[in-house]
Amino acid sequence: MQYRDVQHMVPFLLTAWMYASPVVYPLDAINVSQFWRMMYALNPMVGVIQGFRWSLFGTNPPDMVMLVSAAVVLVLFVSGLFYFRRMERTFADMI
Repeated sequence: MQYRDVQHMVPFLLTAWMYASPVVYPLDAINVSQFWRMMYALNPMVGVIQGFRWSLFGTNPPDMVMLVSAAVVLVLFVSGLFYFRRMERTFADMI
């Protein structure tokens, strides 16, 4: 049995992800400890947005935030690749 309710969760999760990413506000506006800043960097878009903000507006260069986000992106990519390889046999049958 496949998960058919994912189509209803994806728009909600994407909206929540947009608000959880520092698009409107800079990461420096969050006054928390370094631990919570690294936990926040687990969002893969934080490093991307901070990198664009650094290159376009000349803000502070991303420190460890970029490395944490890059590591999360790499883990998500590899795990997604393995999941797709495992599910591709039945993928055409579901659609």
